[in-house]
Amino acid sequence: MKLLLNLLKTPMFVIGTTIFFGTVLVALFAPMMYHVDIIARVGMPYMPPGKEHLLGTNHLGVDMMSLLIKGLGSSLYVGFLAGMIATVTGTLLGIYGGFKGGWQDDFITLITNLFLVIPTFVVLILISSSLKEGRSLALIAGIIGATAWTWSARAVRAQSASIKSRDHIALARVNGEGTLKIVVKQILPYLFSYVFMVFIMQTASGILSEACISMIGLGPYDTVSLGTILNEAMRNEALGDGAWWAFIPPMILITIIVFALNFINTSMEGVFNPRLRK
Repeated sequence: MKLLLNLLKTPMFVIGTTIFFGTVLVALFAPMMYHVDIIARVGMPYMPPGKEHLLGTNHLGVDMMSLLIKGLGSSLYVGFLAGMIATVTGTLLGIYGGFKGGWQDDFITLITNLFLVIPTFVVLILISSSLKEGRSLALIAGIIGATAWTWSARAVRAQSASIKSRDHIALARVNGEGTLKIVVKQILPYLFSYVFMVFIMQTASGILSEACISMIGLGPYDTVSLGTILNEAMRNEALGDGAWWAFIPPMILITIIVFALNFINTSMEGVFNPRLRK
């Protein structure tokens, strides 16, 4: 509780959470206050921002504010889902390997190291390009999560291996508690803050990964994300036409979200890591 109170007093944490949850609230409630239509043509191509269209229009004459609201929600969805998949997978494998030791740990470490040396972004490109149809947001998030769990597993494994040598773990073994019970009751509570920090960074990584693959034309087919907005602006020469409103706002949103998540993670590490506290 004391650490939590210290965290709430950290300016960086307050700033990061305020900014991040502000973007989440915009994604959730902006469609209720602003008529979002990502299909209808409401004006001429690349109309500049004005009273009628606050952020102008894109190359098709679609309202940019509508696209940004929709894209923000899609990018956050991919980030959350990819972060959850990567964190859960990495945490389960890391805890199991670190706690069990022996050949199980060696095998999981071998698999983890094999995945670590493979360029993740190249794998994302290859898998996404092979999916000719049905590239949905959920599928993109699943692909990102399935290729990003490795460093989570490695980091959690190191923490789990250090915790298993503590006295309360030995006492639990003497009392006849099974592996699952020890992991849930004796190890996970000590790793909760660490796993949460891993989830934050995996979420930020998921948002960036989706933006990158969407920007090169391998994003979702069925909806709009911040990455697909950048892809449309790049393909239709928004920069050459001077239509800064077609690519600057999504870039700013991505930057704000990732910086806010990094602020949260850095402030949490500063509070929960004993070495940094000293």
